[in-house]
Amino acid sequence: MSDKRLTFKEMCAAFDVTPRTLRYYEYIELLNPDREGRSRFYGPREQARMTLIMRGRRFGFALEDIRQWLLIYEHEGTAAQMQAWVTLADRQLQELEVQRKQLDDTVAELRRLRDETRATLG
Repeated sequence: MSDKRLTFKEMCAAFDVTPRTLRYYEYIELLNPDREGRSRFYGPREQARMTLIMRGRRFGFALEDIRQWLLIYEHEGTAAQMQAWVTLADRQLQELEVQRKQLDDTVAELRRLRDETRATLG
């Protein structure tokens, strides 16, 4: 993370997101760039927040959960945010385990049906 401010276009490129996504993150108050006229600039704080947002999305967290988690840091500090992170991570790990089981079941069923169909063909 640099101390350099990024323009809107640079921020999109740096995080590989569309302009629509970046505007939406601002709209739901995940990001709050500096504004100079019609231009937006993203300093180190916003870049760090975007890194956390992207990581959260990769792990499957809902945007509202990410927003609430980021607010905890602003209002209650690092320790409270870290505790909230552990709670969120535990919940998400449980959800991912359920999804993995469902996916494993679906894969097994598809293999079974494929094998039955293949056997029918001779």
